[in-house]
Parts: sequence; C-alpha cells; structure tokens
Amino acid sequence: MKLARAIHFDESDINVYYSPARTGEWCISGGFEFSNWTESDLVGKSRQAFSNGWLGIETFGRVTFVAVTRIERNEFQELIESLARHFVEVYGAPDVEAALPVAKDELNHMAEICGDHAPNTLLTVIRELETGGIRESFRAIESQSAGLEQFAIHGQMEDPHSG
Repeated sequence: MKLARAIHFDESDINVYYSPARTGEWCISGGFEFSNWTESDLVGKSRQAFSNGWLGIETFGRVTFVAVTRIERNEFQELIESLARHFVEVYGAPDVEAALPVAKDELNHMAEICGDHAPNTLLTVIRELETGGIRESFRAIESQSAGLEQFAIHGQMEDPHSG
C-alpha cells in the first residue's frame, strides 16, 4: 500500500501557509477543510492553502509537494484513528466511531491517488472553487534517476604548476 509524505525543497511553505506541514509527515488531500468556502475566503495564505496545499495528518498544516512512499497496514490504521479524532475535535463529529468511516474514506482516497505511482513520485494538487463545490486535480512528477554525468563539471582543469 502507498501513501504520501510531505516533502520540502526549500523554506517557501513556511512563507505561504499559515501552518506548514512537517517534512516527512503523512498527508492527504484535505479538501474537506474547504467544503463551506466561498470566493471571499480565498485571500492570502488561505488562498494558497486552498489552491495547492496537501494536509499533513500530524500537524494539520499544509505542504505544496508530497512524495509517494509505502506505508504499513498498521500505520495506515493508526492514521485513520488519528484523523477520526481530528474530525471530532475540530469539525464536531459526534464521536470517533462515527468519524472512522469518513477518515477511512479520506485515507483510502489518498491511497488510490498514490497507488499507480512509483515510490518517490512527487504529487501536486490544484483546487478550484466551482458552483457545485470544489474540483481537485492532481499532477504527478515522476522521479528521475540521476546519473553521474548530470553532476560532472565538464571543462578543462588548469595545471597548478603552469604559469
């Protein structure tokens, strides 16, 4: 089974999100957070979170890129339970038992997104607010194997003894 972890290439997420996800934490799309949003909510850092942010399941912060990786079944189950608790504490679900199926659906959806991709594939999300709700689309950036020639400096070295 595969899921995705937050990945950072620089510190830009610190500047564009109110609460950035921690590098390495498991992530889901998290579009549910915006289910009642309107155009007036789409300003500043909130707009960036809506437009391009994956949701970290530990910090509940946002991240721009996630990387596909394998997850163990027991860890996946722990994430379902953690997300269900979040639904109770933040979104007012009546109890964890009632929230478990919704949390499981969210994580299964992310596992489906990741399922056809090789480990280390990067994913991005793009959200748009439409009349009928939110439309999400996903982009995959396949990992490339880097050969030594990509890092070699081509040129002529100067002889320190000449001159």
